[in-house]
Amino acid sequence: MFSAFSSIDYHSIQAGTPTDNAVKRLDGIGHVLSDLDISGIQTQDDVNRTLWTLDAANKCVRAVLADFRTQPATDQLARKSRTLIDLIERARDQLVSIQVRGTVLS
Repeated sequence: MFSAFSSIDYHSIQAGTPTDNAVKRLDGIGHVLSDLDISGIQTQDDVNRTLWTLDAANKCVRAVLADFRTQPATDQLARKSRTLIDLIERARDQLVSIQVRGTVLS
């Protein structure tokens, strides 16, 4: 789901402006999320850990936006943050769906 962020070459990104720094932070959040494997969830502990990770990532995205709220908004920053928030919400929905269907083992 977050795999688009796993191919980012962080060493080649030159952050020159505050907006560039914000985008770089969002890319980092997406990179961490790219390691999540919702299909591999088997226990309630797996669900809880994944939900905690998604909640933390959501808070981080919002913190990045708050840190850069005084900077002129760019399409890239708005698009990346919205994409991450949408992906986080979809992943949470998938987890809830798994729980409702009772496919998570105790």
